[in-house]
Amino acid sequence: MALIDSPKVAFAFLRPSCVILTREPTVANVEVLNNCLHTISDGALQQLQDYVLFPLRFVLKIPGPKQEGLVLAVMDTMHYVLEKTSVRNWESLYSIFSELCLCISCPNDPGKPGSASEELKLSVLKCLDVLLHAAYGDVVFKLYEPSMLPTLGAAISLILALIEEERAREVQIAALNCLQALAFQCDCYQDHVIPNQDESYALGNALASFLPGLTQTLSQVICHNVARGHTVVMRALRVLYKMLSVVMDDDQLLNKETVKVAPIHHEKLSELAIERSSDWTKITSQRLSVVLQKIISCTSAHQHWRVRLELVSLSEYLLTKCSTSLGECTGSLIGALVGAVNDDDASVREKSSRVLKYLSSQATRCHAFTDILSENLHVLSSSLPQLMSTSDDHHKFFVLNMFLGYMKVLGSQVEVMLNSAVHLKRISKALMHVLEMDMTDVRMVEERSFPILVQDGSETHNSHILKTHFLYFTDDKIYLVLREICQMLGYYGNLNLLVDHFMDLYRESSAYRKQSILVLNEVLAGAAGFDMESDQKPRPAVSHLDLKSVISPVIEEYISTDNWHLPTSYEHSFHLDQENHGQAHLLAISKNLNEDSMAPVGDVKHLNSNIWQICLQLEGIGIFSKVIGLNFHPLLMMVLYSVLEKVGDKSSLVSQSAVCTMSDICQACGYVSTSELINSNADYLLNDISLNLGRPSFQPHAPRVFAAMVTHSDDTLLPLVMDVVQDVLTSLDLNHDQRASEVCEVLHSVMKAIVTLGFSSKKQPNSLETKSKDLLDARKFLLDYSRQVKLAEGIIISQKDQDDQEISSVAEDHAESIDSDGVSMDTVLPPHITIAKDVMERCIHLLSMSSSRLRLKVLHILKLCVHVMCEFKDHLFPIVHRCWPVLQQRLNDEDPFIIPQAFKLLCTMGEVCTDFLKKRASKTVIPKIAAYLTKQAQTSAKAGPNYTQSLNYKLQLAYLQGLGPLCVSLDLDESDVDMVSEACLPYLSDQQPPKLQEACCSVFQCLINKDPDVIWFTLCEQFCPYIYQPLHRDLMPVKLCGMGQPENEYTHNIGKLLKD
Repeated sequence: MALIDSPKVAFAFLRPSCVILTREPTVANVEVLNNCLHTISDGALQQLQDYVLFPLRFVLKIPGPKQEGLVLAVMDTMHYVLEKTSVRNWESLYSIFSELCLCISCPNDPGKPGSASEELKLSVLKCLDVLLHAAYGDVVFKLYEPSMLPTLGAAISLILALIEEERAREVQIAALNCLQALAFQCDCYQDHVIPNQDESYALGNALASFLPGLTQTLSQVICHNVARGHTVVMRALRVLYKMLSVVMDDDQLLNKETVKVAPIHHEKLSELAIERSSDWTKITSQRLSVVLQKIISCTSAHQHWRVRLELVSLSEYLLTKCSTSLGECTGSLIGALVGAVNDDDASVREKSSRVLKYLSSQATRCHAFTDILSENLHVLSSSLPQLMSTSDDHHKFFVLNMFLGYMKVLGSQVEVMLNSAVHLKRISKALMHVLEMDMTDVRMVEERSFPILVQDGSETHNSHILKTHFLYFTDDKIYLVLREICQMLGYYGNLNLLVDHFMDLYRESSAYRKQSILVLNEVLAGAAGFDMESDQKPRPAVSHLDLKSVISPVIEEYISTDNWHLPTSYEHSFHLDQENHGQAHLLAISKNLNEDSMAPVGDVKHLNSNIWQICLQLEGIGIFSKVIGLNFHPLLMMVLYSVLEKVGDKSSLVSQSAVCTMSDICQACGYVSTSELINSNADYLLNDISLNLGRPSFQPHAPRVFAAMVTHSDDTLLPLVMDVVQDVLTSLDLNHDQRASEVCEVLHSVMKAIVTLGFSSKKQPNSLETKSKDLLDARKFLLDYSRQVKLAEGIIISQKDQDDQEISSVAEDHAESIDSDGVSMDTVLPPHITIAKDVMERCIHLLSMSSSRLRLKVLHILKLCVHVMCEFKDHLFPIVHRCWPVLQQRLNDEDPFIIPQAFKLLCTMGEVCTDFLKKRASKTVIPKIAAYLTKQAQTSAKAGPNYTQSLNYKLQLAYLQGLGPLCVSLDLDESDVDMVSEACLPYLSDQQPPKLQEACCSVFQCLINKDPDVIWFTLCEQFCPYIYQPLHRDLMPVKLCGMGQPENEYTHNIGKLLKD
């Protein structure tokens, strides 16, 4: 449809609608006018603006309450007219501005909003916004003259009230847009009036009168209403810094003498007007500093990245346009930029870094900028302990990120700053407080270690062990930021100064020792640029030689006796006290007595502190190895023995940390595996172990080192450790009362390593040997068969023939043990057999020791030894013969924990020794076990669910699990099988605990394989689910006691066994 361009034609077309609306102000008439206006061109509408607006303004001026729909229709029409035209008349601008404000204000107080709906408020605010955009420059600036301050103040108060009180986000955003348009700082796409110097100054003077209310309301919106959403907060931030840039603009305040200011003759108006003098500027800057600090603290850690980006824009805008007038706020604004350097969002990081780079490049500000950064860092370091004690983890993370940001921005100036003793002391004490650890977790002391195999080639880190045990935070991200801060200190700071300072703190007090270790580890990692981001500022490179010269004394301090040999368990503490007490008359008291030794050894906090100290020192050694790489080789002789000592520590955390350190050393020094590392350095390790075994009072941990060495090595080490094993056994012979427990740990590790390496597996004979053995077995079978036939026929075999056969058999067996050269193959035993034989001979004597724990360990060792010596029965049988009396005592031990382990050892011996133990077991062991099982069967059948936690239950279970294989391996006679089956039969009852039933079924399955007929008869006597009919009528019917009985408690298990 073509638009009407002629004003006369347009007037004639619009006149009826305007007249009707004036006479009858209804929604329909307003809509008719609105439709007509859409057919008029912009030029014609501009000439008819006052005529068209008259009926609309007339409707708004009608006294009394008005229909809300009517007012909304008027606002829509007025919005269209103002959007298409421009306001060139001051009277029209003033009248429309006042009428729009009155539409949503309270009748009694124009500065407060009325009870209008959200839709009406939104429509009026949009009209105000378009009105300010439509006003001509020479017209709109009259709004900021001193005479208009009351009207402008009422409008600003109304808009601020809507921003603060309204919950509708659209209304808030529209009100913020109006404020921005009032300050001529609108960022929309339309063309805007650009004020000249005089107009800008007048605008700043007018808005300065309302600055307290503006800043207070906007700060409330920004800081105290999280539910408003990020868009409202972001817009409020933008309006705030746009307003501040108008009022506190440096160009205006520095050049105000050249601006012409009209005098104010009215007394009340002079009270409202503000003269922006230097004193006013200073006071305002101080007050704004408080407001901005509050805003920065609330928004710098905001969850939405757009708010944080707007905060960076605020800092940039104010620092570039108001840096002189807002001198009191400069530190806070720079702090906001620094805090965003490590932001999670890339756009925030990039913009803050760009702004900081620009500020630091300004020649006139460079020195002041660095001073501000240093001062801010010092203040932050001073307040850091309090912030870490009172803030939540989210705020702590932001504060530490800001700390890290200062380090990054300062760059090489960090070294200059740290040369100040005050700065260095403040930063170090802040780190000591923040990194304080929680030592109250009793699980750390109680958790015991077990052998851990290093995963070669895997990246292992200890930080995951420490992350949840800090006193002032639990978030992993906070710990990572702290690590990066320490690395930045090492990267930019004076390495020697930092190491000396933190080593002094390390020696100064046990309260700072663990924190100092953490800082030292990361400082040295940072000095080498290890695990650092690639975008750091350049600094002079540190050579590996310099790093090594610094790291060596630190490692020496870590592994010194006072800092390395610390009690980590109650048992260790007790032994340490005994040793210290026994040697008190021999050792002089050191002047530099370790403070940890003064603490009560049984205290949980003290033991936890020792555990963490050792773990951190181990972590440090691993980090140092990575830092200097292959240059760590010369330090292996100093470190490796101590690290292996901690691999075998009883504390689980210490052992895990030591294993991780071993892996780190392997990677740094180029070893493929831990076994290669140990084998390559085995010569000096075994030499130190041999020397230290002879000095148990001064080097009590040598057996532990040897055990760890054997556990983490391979079979190539076995020939080398023969002498050391003999030294260990000699040490046991000389100090069996004091060192039996620790030596047994070593022997257990050695034997377990031998079994793990596969020395206990039987060799597979070749086909020729198998064939000859089969022929030999067939020959013996035929001879035995012939002898049995002769005996059955009554032919008496002479004693001479029997002796000749036995001699022949013995001769053949002896011939098998002689090789082709006539030399006995048993003269030289393999190394692992020699070790197992010597260990078994020593352990026999230890089975009678008073310590239950020691007896358990010895039983485990003997079991491993039997596995290893299974192929060398000629050497095993004599030792088993000597072991039998003591083992028999352990089978009747007073400690119920010992009996199951002793029975397991008997089962292992039965698998290997078979006929050798048959008579002994049949005579002394089987009857007692059968009697015990028979006695306890009634108790376990009637017991409740808690019975499974009792020692009797565990002993019953151990007997039933091992009895079946034992009967098969020993090939027991029929009488013994009957005894076992009768003792186990009650456990087939479904009233027994389920595991006992399963174990009993396993016994009968083994016995079925051995003698199925007897066991079938035994089971059928108890319960028989089948009826057996004779195959011929002349045969007697089969009658069993279990036939024809109803189902009972044995039905399920017996039926299952008979079916199988």
